[in-house]
Amino acid sequence: MTVETGEEELVVSDKKAIEIAKALSSETRWEIIKIICERKMDVSRIAETLNQTEANISAQIKILEKAGLIRSYYSPGQHGVKKVCEPAVKRVVIVLSD
Repeated sequence: MTVETGEEELVVSDKKAIEIAKALSSETRWEIIKIICERKMDVSRIAETLNQTEANISAQIKILEKAGLIRSYYSPGQHGVKKVCEPAVKRVVIVLSD
């Protein structure tokens, strides 16, 4: 398995490539990535934008985080803390053979 990561690009092959492909195979997850590439956004705002529940968006974000496509952090909000998401990379390269 190859994983090379830089601020801009994630280069993967083998099992990590399958994990990335699965993470990107959901229309909802794809929409989340597109939204947060435009600007950082918290889970409730993403849910509102996509007209989905916060629980569903949180589950989708967890998959994207595990794949290394997004990162998140907690920030003070009006009613406690909010989870803010941003892209971990700008580009993903899947290497099919060496």
